[in-house]
Amino acid sequence: MIRRSLRAGAPLLQAMEQLKTVGLRPTRQRLALAQLLFERSSRHVTAEQLHGEARGAAVRVSLATVYNTLHQFTSAGLLREVVIDPGRSYFDTNTSDHHHFYDQAHCALSDIPGHAVSLAFLPQAPDGSVVERVEVIVHIRKVPR
Repeated sequence: MIRRSLRAGAPLLQAMEQLKTVGLRPTRQRLALAQLLFERSSRHVTAEQLHGEARGAAVRVSLATVYNTLHQFTSAGLLREVVIDPGRSYFDTNTSDHHHFYDQAHCALSDIPGHAVSLAFLPQAPDGSVVERVEVIVHIRKVPR
């Protein structure tokens, strides 16, 4: 069985093996970005945030490379992309079945356990397709007092 996620705090050798397992060559830049992404528990980051973290850690990487790497990790099943609006995506290190709250004022995502959302009805998928998964994003804002 192929494990599709890197553990939080994964050491460099484990990250290297995990990238190889999902078919990605463990380049210096991929390894550096994987360490930044998976060094702590699950999180939601934008490409720009990760690029800033990389620069802060003295990792020389372009924003285009960060985007490419995030999309490669997503295609390999290591990340999940959460699209809030056109042009606003977050990458989630938690690939399990769950949903999200999106705090509009702080531009921040937080997890909702999968079992906490119940849907009474789903439309039938178009001919020739099946529903792969359902993702719910609940947009929230603070209520003025």
